[in-house]
Amino acid sequence: MVANGTKVVVLPFNTTVELVLQDTSILGAESHPLHLHGYNFFVVGQGFGNFDSKKDPTRFNLVDPVERNTVGVPSGGWVAIRFSADNPGVWFMHCHFEVHLSWGLKMAWIVMDGKLPNQKLPPPPSDLPKC
Repeated sequence: MVANGTKVVVLPFNTTVELVLQDTSILGAESHPLHLHGYNFFVVGQGFGNFDSKKDPTRFNLVDPVERNTVGVPSGGWVAIRFSADNPGVWFMHCHFEVHLSWGLKMAWIVMDGKLPNQKLPPPPSDLPKC
């Protein structure tokens, strides 16, 4: 079910994320170029019709998948992506059709800091104006 809100997905550092993006709309299917800021991801599978969580993962390409930061979700189909959440911060994911943003085809991932110094966001500069 779709809902309006300001929720984000919070990920512990170095989490492996697998996401299936589905485009079988009751209003009419169309292609959606989805872009993830801050990351490249691997396109491990795609197909037409509804994603079948039992059959389709057996056909995923886990050997040499294509690496991208934008992927076209096929009209009337699906695409599966994977990435490792190893870049701390807040990262926007959205459809590249501007009108689709107003329809809700956008979200954010919050990736938490890791344990090591090079896995953490630096503090804000001392001269950063206060809100």
